[in-house]
Amino acid sequence: MFSDKKKDKNNYENSSSQNIIAKGTKIIGDLLSEGDLRIDGTVDGNIQTPGKVVVGKSGVIQGKLSASDAYFQGKFSGNLNLSGTLTLKSSAHIEGEVVLGKLEVEPGATFNVTCVMKGAVKDLNHGKQQKSEKTA
Repeated sequence: MFSDKKKDKNNYENSSSQNIIAKGTKIIGDLLSEGDLRIDGTVDGNIQTPGKVVVGKSGVIQGKLSASDAYFQGKFSGNLNLSGTLTLKSSAHIEGEVVLGKLEVEPGATFNVTCVMKGAVKDLNHGKQQKSEKTA
């Protein structure tokens, strides 16, 4: 009976976890995480997580980022691959190649990228097929 409770406490799969890279911290190398990330420091390398990545105003990422969603106030340079939404606040500065599902940009944000939006082409093609079917 007590061993079941101990297993539950140590079972990280069922708990929501967030990793924080604090301001003043610099990491050189790759990060793999099962939980969400908050970056207020600098990461020079690749980041991969199925969760959400939040980059604060002092946060900087140089490399490749793969995640579900990302929320930027800081800087990013490299390849960004998201299955969900990229949210850019006015202080965000993004450069590189971006593949994402949705994009939200506040006025003032810098977004100098080549960008591919997943699903948008399918929706446009689907809409064109419907129109041509209706007119034919």
